[in-house]
Amino acid sequence: MAEGNDATRDGTSGIREDPVAGISRNDGSVIVSLAGELDLYNAHEVREALLECCAEAPNRLVVDLSAVKFIDSTALGVLIEARTKLENRRGFLLAAPGLETKRALEISGLDRHFAVHDSLDAALDASV
Repeated sequence: MAEGNDATRDGTSGIREDPVAGISRNDGSVIVSLAGELDLYNAHEVREALLECCAEAPNRLVVDLSAVKFIDSTALGVLIEARTKLENRRGFLLAAPGLETKRALEISGLDRHFAVHDSLDAALDASV
């Protein structure tokens, strides 16, 4: 069995950024900021962070996608899974997807199932 983390094994060590750039909490809302390329290699990190936040049962969980450069079907699946873990699924919001991320949401049809907002402020101001 190969040793090292996924980035070491796939030759991207030092290139890939942490997919979970930060988590902040404010007045019953949790904001999870994601970054870089979200794919098979780091989906487990995104899943772990989102499920931990869902377990807190926040009124609103906002996934900030503004720094995401690429998202694949595995990472999209993680978003779907996390949303199912939140009691009030309307409280699971996506914010500020870039062009590529927005396109992936549209192609997959998930833009019709998720509340997608153009900015973080719009997601925080939306009724849930």
